[in-house]
Amino acid sequence: MGGCAGRRLSDSEGPLLFPLPGEEANPALRPPPQDRQGAHWKNAVGFWLLGLCNNFSYVVMLSAAHDILSHQRAPGNQSHVDPDPIPTSHNSSSRFDCNSVSTAAVLLADILPTLVIKLLAPLGLHLMPYSPRVLTSGVCAAGSFILVAFSHSVGISLCGVVLASISSGLGEVTFLSLTAFYPRAVISWWSSGTGGAGLLGALSYLGLTQAGLSPQHTLLSMLGVPALLLTSYFLLLTSPGPQDPGGEGEADTAARQPLINSEAPEWKPGSSSHLSLQERWTVFKGLLCYIVPLVLVYFAEYFINQGLFELLFFRNTFLSHAQQYRWYQMLYQAGVFASRSSLRCCRIRHTWALALLQCLNLAFLLADVWLSFLPSIYLVFLIILYEGLLGGAAYVNTFHNIALETSSEHREFAMATTCISDTLGISLSGLLALPLHDFLCQLS
Repeated sequence: MGGCAGRRLSDSEGPLLFPLPGEEANPALRPPPQDRQGAHWKNAVGFWLLGLCNNFSYVVMLSAAHDILSHQRAPGNQSHVDPDPIPTSHNSSSRFDCNSVSTAAVLLADILPTLVIKLLAPLGLHLMPYSPRVLTSGVCAAGSFILVAFSHSVGISLCGVVLASISSGLGEVTFLSLTAFYPRAVISWWSSGTGGAGLLGALSYLGLTQAGLSPQHTLLSMLGVPALLLTSYFLLLTSPGPQDPGGEGEADTAARQPLINSEAPEWKPGSSSHLSLQERWTVFKGLLCYIVPLVLVYFAEYFINQGLFELLFFRNTFLSHAQQYRWYQMLYQAGVFASRSSLRCCRIRHTWALALLQCLNLAFLLADVWLSFLPSIYLVFLIILYEGLLGGAAYVNTFHNIALETSSEHREFAMATTCISDTLGISLSGLLALPLHDFLCQLS
């Protein structure tokens, strides 16, 4: 079968721009096993690349947060920020070497538009065809790199961060909903790709700036990522065939515990748009056992990342303050990548345990910021790596459990609804991290 751009429905036939499962119900029209195997790997790689590309700009903006807020570029100065700046105190009265504005400001610019998109998505985003959504996401990602790279002020840079947020939020809702039309195996590939975005995004920004490339040129070198996003969707993904919900021979039906009982008729793609408000509310209540822990996990880890990373500053190391911040981001993303790719070897049903451990992480590091009892930055490195492992595990296991326990007719709606959890937790953490930053930076 061809790529997603090949055999498609017209917009008038529905929001999904490819053939409905069941159109090839005639066994004579089904592809031979080798073709199905080829389609499986194309979809696996396609969703991995979509996860990678979708989250890439979001991660890079968070990795560049300290640089965005530390420096403004005068017109004609192409360096934007010294890639290896000499650590200078922005607030001489504080032991934390604070910026005047917390990096949580970049976090909010990078997450609030996503929150708005995800809040509105269940109400009507399904009416918009998938292809225009993907195009919009790719264009916004490219625009974010260009705007921040050529920015002369923090304000304009934050506008570029907003574009990255729109791209990531719209893409996540779109692609997670899209997994409902493919075997469940693609969820693990998507999650692994998003983890890869964290690692490669943070590592590429760290590596290129450490190598002496200016942040402006570093950002411009990443413009190929949005192009790869569009290529993966339009040319690599195959059109969905007859549904094979398991796709991997994993858990048998008896082991699954549906979130809600349903005697609805057989599901067909796009049917989530016909769910009544009562059905949506019932599904939402069933999802709370996964939504609440995921909110807590992301609240705790992003409170650490954007509220405490900048304040976990060790003066007696060979790394400057900006370099320490970049290393924190890279190690966190390395942990996320490892755990988001771990579904085949480790599955966790009770995700509330991960939320509890992440909250303990937050309490421990907050105590260290206040009391400064950790003797070495390398201990902080290990804690941050562990923090990333918890966050990634919570994400991939949440969506995998929902895929197992949600009836097929509700799966598209459930995926789109649950993906608001991480965004809500991140937004709350950013709002609370701003006043905490101001309070701690006033301490001598």
